[in-house]
Amino acid sequence: MDGNTIKFMVPAENEDEMKKILTSVYHSLSEKGYNPINQLVGYILSEDPTYITNYNNARSEIVKIDRDDLLQALVRHYLFD
Repeated sequence: MDGNTIKFMVPAENEDEMKKILTSVYHSLSEKGYNPINQLVGYILSEDPTYITNYNNARSEIVKIDRDDLLQALVRHYLFD
């Protein structure tokens, strides 16, 4: 290690796609009677897709999102939006 901080960036177009997928997954979880926030947090923490319903292909969609990119976007939006 050289002691330098590594820079990590997520392109804006990835954020738009992540938002679209998260919104769709959120609605699918809600429609099936789950608490979508709890289920999404469980998925993000564990990266276990079984926290997400198969309804409307939500599970297939959520695994398209890179978890590191998602976490960076969530932190940025929490701090700056």
